[in-house]
Amino acid sequence: MTDRLAVAKTYKLFIAGAFPRSESGRSEVIAGADGRVVGHSCRASRKDLRDAVVAARKALGGWSNATPYLRGQILYRMAEMLEGKRAEFESLLAQTERPPAGGPDARAQVTLAVDRLVAFAGWADKYHHVLGCQNGVSAPYWNITVPEPTGVIGVVCPPSVALLALVSLAAPIVCTGNTVVAISPASPAVVSVFGEVCATSDLPGGVVNLLTGSTAELVPHLAKHRDVDGICAADCPPELEREIRLGTADNMKRTSLRRAVDWADAQACHGPGWIEPFVEFKTVWHPIGA
Repeated sequence: MTDRLAVAKTYKLFIAGAFPRSESGRSEVIAGADGRVVGHSCRASRKDLRDAVVAARKALGGWSNATPYLRGQILYRMAEMLEGKRAEFESLLAQTERPPAGGPDARAQVTLAVDRLVAFAGWADKYHHVLGCQNGVSAPYWNITVPEPTGVIGVVCPPSVALLALVSLAAPIVCTGNTVVAISPASPAVVSVFGEVCATSDLPGGVVNLLTGSTAELVPHLAKHRDVDGICAADCPPELEREIRLGTADNMKRTSLRRAVDWADAQACHGPGWIEPFVEFKTVWHPIGA
């Protein structure tokens, strides 16, 4: 039958390892560059945000106590699953996103995102050697500083480069044992399909939670939430940065606001400088003995 209407997919949220629709019942049409309907996306509400934070907090204990080797293996598995979905991601990015001037096209975005997951999979069992240290003290003690995860981290993605920006912000946070609640205003179909990558890669439910919708609506509540320990945001408009600063000041959240990021620069984006903002440092004194 030539007059058959295709069934448009509804791209859902990703919370606690599941794909719920928004509790508000709100959805939005995803239109391609040619104006045709690509699908529908769920518009997350404040209640969805609270549910995501609860899921991230519940998953924190198990994930932070997992061995660094295991976390690295799971991030590498995410890279494998992302590579396996390359064609789907390239198609969705090409249909729904216009790359910024000089920015990576759809194919380059997928390649860079895979490489970024592999890079931080490698850092998972090495970053503590770079960021930690043995301190020299004039006493009969070992004095050792070790990095530990901060906790539940909110991630605010920019309005473009949907896949690469999400991976670049979330991977260095997750590799250390933190859990993530990410809000992305860009290409909700791409964000939702990245949830499918997380769900099929042995990543425990709740470690990464993905919300699509309005950053202006959700970010102030994320920044003020007392059970969120830090915020990482990139290329936000000034008014949104102000909301983040005001909200995070309320309970002294760790905050990292990045501007004018060159997402395609692997050398700049693969280093421990992306990991350090969301680890805490614990110093241990241990007697040496006779």
